[in-house]
Amino acid sequence: MRRYWRVFREFFRTCLVEELEYRSEFMGNFLSSLFGIGMAILTIKVFFYQTDHLGGWGYADVLLLLGIFNVLQGLIDFALRPNMSRLLQHIRTGTFDHILTKPVDSMFYVSFRHLVFWRLIDVLLGIGLMIYALIEKHYMPSVLDVAMFIVSIGAALVLIYALWMMLMTTSFWVIRIDDLSFVFNSFFETTRFPISMYRSWLRIVLTYVLPAAFITSTPALSLLGKWNGMTTIASIILSGLFLWLSRRFWRYALRSYTSA
Repeated sequence: MRRYWRVFREFFRTCLVEELEYRSEFMGNFLSSLFGIGMAILTIKVFFYQTDHLGGWGYADVLLLLGIFNVLQGLIDFALRPNMSRLLQHIRTGTFDHILTKPVDSMFYVSFRHLVFWRLIDVLLGIGLMIYALIEKHYMPSVLDVAMFIVSIGAALVLIYALWMMLMTTSFWVIRIDDLSFVFNSFFETTRFPISMYRSWLRIVLTYVLPAAFITSTPALSLLGKWNGMTTIASIILSGLFLWLSRRFWRYALRSYTSA
């Protein structure tokens, strides 16, 4: 584990040096992220012009959910999304052979080799929105609430990584994965709002078939003091299961890889 942490720090340092060569882009990216979260907040305000609750969630609650969504989206765009297209290119051109010869796990390498630091702006804006939502709600989470939130959002990150990794792995057989990326993005967008606002059949699918409820709703409820111990344990087990499945799928894909 220590060895992989050192490798990740080297990836981190190298990508940071590369991004610092284009510092003038930072302000433009910051304004773009600020505009994006501003439009998302405006959309929520439009909903609440017509109602006081959205799927049983109040205005401040939905803002908190949006903040968590923004944090997770920022982390996805920081580490996972930049590597997807590169994996497909490596497989197409045969340069994936060089990755297999490196003294580091190939799944780890293709997941974290390229990092886009300006996407961390979304993470900071998301955290700021979460703090604002708690102030708006006049609620101060307890230490236990924060601990359950950390566990829940950690499980959500593992779950997102596992699902995204399984999607990336299809690059070994699929020439174009843009359509599959659209499917994942559409699935992830459903977590921007409370799962309870969807119709009964869709809510069942997003809870028990596609575990969207565990991604943002469970961490938000934990931070609001409405956590459930069994739900938190279920999210940990589910994220571990999907991580194991993604690892098995990756190893199966490697056995099918025949180079360019």
